[in-house]
Amino acid sequence: MSNTVPEGWEEFCLKDLSDVITKGTTPTTGGSGYVQSGIKYFRVENISRSGFIEEKDLKFISQETHDSLKRSQLKVGDLLVSIAGAIGRSAIVGKNNVPANTNQAVGIVRLRHNEVITPFVRYSIESPMVARQLNDAQAGNAQINLNLEQLGSLRFYRPPLSEQQKIAAILSSVDEVIEKTRAQIDKLKDLKTGMMQELLTKGIGHTEFKDSPVGRIPEVWSVVDLQMACESKYGIVDGPFGSNLKTEHYQESGIPVFQSGLVTSNQFIKREYVYVNQEKFNEQKRSSAKAGDILMAKIGMRAGACAIIPKNHPEGILAGNSLKMSVDSNKAIADYILGILHLMQSTGEIRRLLTETAQPAVSITTLKKMKIALPPLDEQKAISETLGSLDAKVLRTKEKLDQTLRLKKALMQDLLTGKVRVNVDTCELADA
Repeated sequence: MSNTVPEGWEEFCLKDLSDVITKGTTPTTGGSGYVQSGIKYFRVENISRSGFIEEKDLKFISQETHDSLKRSQLKVGDLLVSIAGAIGRSAIVGKNNVPANTNQAVGIVRLRHNEVITPFVRYSIESPMVARQLNDAQAGNAQINLNLEQLGSLRFYRPPLSEQQKIAAILSSVDEVIEKTRAQIDKLKDLKTGMMQELLTKGIGHTEFKDSPVGRIPEVWSVVDLQMACESKYGIVDGPFGSNLKTEHYQESGIPVFQSGLVTSNQFIKREYVYVNQEKFNEQKRSSAKAGDILMAKIGMRAGACAIIPKNHPEGILAGNSLKMSVDSNKAIADYILGILHLMQSTGEIRRLLTETAQPAVSITTLKKMKIALPPLDEQKAISETLGSLDAKVLRTKEKLDQTLRLKKALMQDLLTGKVRVNVDTCELADA
């Protein structure tokens, strides 16, 4: 915390303004378990990153178990703070959330409302200044958690109640924009999934269909192995085997290495690259990848995630955790093939490509032999353009979301530290 407290404000610990700081209990501790329906039982997963309680994927406990877990019975207005796993997430219990209970990974803070406004404290917990305290509290600890003493010792600035209310109202209005934008993104993604299912199986304007190894498809479409839609030489390959490309071969400049992390979000997101020299690249030329190729994460929880290497990107070499598909432009369009792969991810069919080992991995052999429905090139182009227009809308909406999130972060830094003061009787801000 700063040594300079804003004029008219006070510095305080969370425990100074709380009647209760406790946490929940796992029902199995008392020999009970979850039930099909009953009393809501919130976990960290139910505390959204936006500060709301999400009642999707809810667990329930019996009334008897709830009665026995008195310490963690929730009340309207309680502030919930995640103290294990994704520490620092917070949400306020509303009327629609109770009756409810919670587990040991969630801290329960019952504030004195005549001294502090709960939404103001929630935003303070989200703020960069508290994030620094949380990081300091975890320094040197292998396990990410926060004990109740540490939770109660979190320090904030406290302005007068009227100013707290105004600050919370400003940040709440930004949160509303964030939630609406996220909802727009979700709707666009659902629309795209529906359109993919329609276009990639029924095409555009067809009236005659036939049975095929991949289901009913338009009469004029063909079915081929994926490798037949790719270049004949090195069309589908993965990165060099283990010892052929190790971290000791990496350097600060040269030929870029395509690692799986570039595409795990199903978009090609440029990060800081590692590089190899020309000699190593020539030695492993088989594993080269270029602009227009489909890059796929081969190993890990996001195995199967993929995106197209952008136009004009320099040629590079695959890392051991990635693979690429070089589509033959005389037979198929890369964006169309990408659409098939993304649809498989949406439906869960991508699991057919994974080996059943301790760590999921895409089987190159299975990928090459995967059957796909292939329309004529002009129809592939039309389908790709339709899906691409939706992708562009999603991207623009995500950019709007990112801008709003940056605005919120800047406002929190200014408003919660008193750097910028609010005029309580107006909607204006005033420099401190």
